[in-house]
Amino acid sequence: MPDQWQNIMVEAQRLRHELHQYPELGWKEDRTAERIRRELDQLTIPWRPCAGTGTVAYLAAGAKGKHIALRGDIDALPIHEQSGRDWASRHEGCMHACGHDGHTASLLATAAWLKQHEAQLAGPVTLIFQPAEEGGHGAREMIADGALDKVDEIFGWHNWPALPFGQLLCPDGLAMCGNGCFTIELTGVGGHASQPELCRDPVLAASAINIALQQILSRRLAPQRPAVVSVTSIEAPSAPTVIPQSARMGGSIRVSDDDSRREINQLITDIATHTAASYGVACTVDIQPRYHATINHPAPAQQVRRSWQHLHGEGGLRSDQTTPIMASEDFSYYLREIPGAFALIGADDGNDHHRPCHSPFYDFNDRLIPLVTALYATLVGIDAPSTTA
Repeated sequence: MPDQWQNIMVEAQRLRHELHQYPELGWKEDRTAERIRRELDQLTIPWRPCAGTGTVAYLAAGAKGKHIALRGDIDALPIHEQSGRDWASRHEGCMHACGHDGHTASLLATAAWLKQHEAQLAGPVTLIFQPAEEGGHGAREMIADGALDKVDEIFGWHNWPALPFGQLLCPDGLAMCGNGCFTIELTGVGGHASQPELCRDPVLAASAINIALQQILSRRLAPQRPAVVSVTSIEAPSAPTVIPQSARMGGSIRVSDDDSRREINQLITDIATHTAASYGVACTVDIQPRYHATINHPAPAQQVRRSWQHLHGEGGLRSDQTTPIMASEDFSYYLREIPGAFALIGADDGNDHHRPCHSPFYDFNDRLIPLVTALYATLVGIDAPSTTA
């Protein structure tokens, strides 16, 4: 049995490196989907396409117990990799900078281990290989295509470089924030840089709006309400002697609830519009909601913590971490449909795995694969060899 486990882990790491070399953006994961499906075929696990590049696989379909789904995401990001790894991305300007290659490899390792113990499963298990988590609402489309049909509970996870290796964070209730994006278009009067009095400078207005938006959190919201407003880009192409005609700003918000979202969205619109007007600049604001907050159901979250304690003892739980994490996850769609829980598992083992997600220097920590495979197996009632966190 240990040899079988070890063989699965070796293959999962090899597969992870392969997936890392050939990353694909959301809704374009054709090669990734083909590779996942080929692996499932080799394991003789039935599957079906779901929402295009997504895949749903099934184990113990006729079992009478609780039907549990396990999820892994498969898409990459439009980032130029600078990790220097031997398995670095071969697709220019695209990389697995969030560890979805590792999430996929871990779920395939789980598939292999559970297939060997399929007769022992008390209930059906659905494996969800989901596309387009990075802003593409992949979970929503998977649900629409029936990924949760007859499923009772769902579990997911994310590697987290900001936590020490093997530390698990899975709170009852609010785990991660919801998010949204905004775009601010500014139109002024361009002209010669030597004659600013004849112009209406959109760059100056953008600078003032950027500063003003930072006051939303410090002066308009109570400090007990977790939220973030970040201006992430200001574009105003021009020349050294030219005040441009227009500028464009973009940014992101993180919110813990729908009331905060509505209030912040309105404040962004009001502040940007009125600040721009004070500089004689016209302004339009477009706000795009993205994901809801990821809110764990207490009983499944407790099950995750107990499973982790069973595998790693009390020391494996992170109890001093402030939540919610301000990042966002489209796993929230699943949790709005059925009970479940989402966990963050620390990746920083002191061996250059502290690089944050979405960094061009990031690489998934392969030591997480056996830990997560064991956790997933335990959650569906199958024993796994001892792993070290």
